[in-house]
Amino acid sequence: MKLNVPRLLLRLTCLLIAIWLVAPTLIVIPMSFAGQKSLAFPPKGFSLQWYENFFTNPQWIGSLIVSAKVALMVAVVATIIGTMAAIGIERMKGSAAGIIRAVLITPMIVPGVVLAVGIYAVYLDTRLVGTWTGYVLAHTLLAIPFVVIAVGANLAVFDARLETAAASLGASRLTTFFTITLPLILPGILSGSLFAFVTSFDEVIVSLFITSPQLKTLPVQIYSSMTRDADPTVAAVGSLIFLATSLIIGLGLIFGMRGRKA
Repeated sequence: MKLNVPRLLLRLTCLLIAIWLVAPTLIVIPMSFAGQKSLAFPPKGFSLQWYENFFTNPQWIGSLIVSAKVALMVAVVATIIGTMAAIGIERMKGSAAGIIRAVLITPMIVPGVVLAVGIYAVYLDTRLVGTWTGYVLAHTLLAIPFVVIAVGANLAVFDARLETAAASLGASRLTTFFTITLPLILPGILSGSLFAFVTSFDEVIVSLFITSPQLKTLPVQIYSSMTRDADPTVAAVGSLIFLATSLIIGLGLIFGMRGRKA
């Protein structure tokens, strides 16, 4: 049996790169079980007190609830707007579609600090700093590009002749959309909504600029804890977020793959 050396080297290289990328994140997990109040690695002792502190501390649970509520609202709003935008771009012809697509994905390209400063300046005049509306609008701005890309990927392989066939049989545009188009691009929509949720839930830079003492998201609470006492509760929270985010992104990738196969 002959060994394919180039392919073996390629797989080994990919494995080493994956370990290099994931290792800093995985280090947080054993640190969350440390027996002492320090973020040292390797941790000394074993304790679940930091997870207990997270679930019993009102500040941590309150910030978790705020992040979850904001992320859910952002997922709904960004999915609706992003899906409509992706469909509109797909229907357009000429260079205008490319220009609009580039504008919509700008928040992914512009540095987060630049966006945060701009949003903060606008929010000061409109009194949206530290409000639910401010969080949802700002996070939706950051999440829409992910929905546009996910839905656009499904629309790129969508067979428009199915809509033409439905119309020739007497179906209205609304009926055609809900019975033909929507079911076929649904995997992309679900994938985009999951990425929108994760984007909002993990957002910290913009949130730091628009936060208030009464309304803090979980990433902002993590940052505040790190600058104040830096106990392993932060590592416990980070481990939980890592596991939850990995699960959600995994589901998003599964939905995306199903959409491409369809």
